[in-house]
Amino acid sequence: MTSARKPYPSDVSDDEWSLVVPYLTLVREDAPQRQHSLRELFNALRYVVRYGIAWRAMPNDLPPWFAVYQQTQRWLAAKCFEALAHDLRAVLRMKDGRPAEPTAAIIDSRTLRSTPESGTRAGYDGAKRKRGSKVHVAVDTLGHLLALHVTPANHDDRAEVGRLAEAIQQVTSQSVELAYVDQGYTGTRPAAAASEHGIALEVVKLPEAKRGFVLLPRRWVVERSFAWATRCRRLVKDYERYATT
Repeated sequence: MTSARKPYPSDVSDDEWSLVVPYLTLVREDAPQRQHSLRELFNALRYVVRYGIAWRAMPNDLPPWFAVYQQTQRWLAAKCFEALAHDLRAVLRMKDGRPAEPTAAIIDSRTLRSTPESGTRAGYDGAKRKRGSKVHVAVDTLGHLLALHVTPANHDDRAEVGRLAEAIQQVTSQSVELAYVDQGYTGTRPAAAASEHGIALEVVKLPEAKRGFVLLPRRWVVERSFAWATRCRRLVKDYERYATT
């Protein structure tokens, strides 16, 4: 089922594939309904995300776009990528000599410009002067993803703290005790929402005598995570029709 072709930079390596294949195998590889290699389907999905192409612009030497799209929807419905992200985070933490589950998190948001596909659910972020969607993210102190959800860009960051805190505790077995946030999360409302889930908020403030760029303690980690995501063109704007994708 695997055709000989010139490899793309986005192709999964042998080591990566040995890690992810247990998460992606929903039916046997030799199942009679399978027409394309599972690895090639995954390579095609990585190509879409890395280079930001439309589904129908899939290169001819990869599986047909509709086969890749259908398999991707099956993976999303089965929450394969969530399971992979959480297990990989634990492995990387232990490799770094840390406990598998974190005790601290960092919360922030990022506004993505809307596209014709996502425009029906977009909002206007007055602070960033962008119309689009807001990605609310929580990462551990190494920058690995804990929780993520998407709202219209006009939603207040502070109103989403409770939802993020609940998601953080669900995926970490209630291990997180502290979350670092920026000054946009000040006030009793977000602090109370986080406290309901056993998390204390610590606001990292800018130096009063700020002059030029300042690297904020702890807070820079989540900004690096956002930068990692922008290496994939599909994640630079909100190209998805559904926020769940």
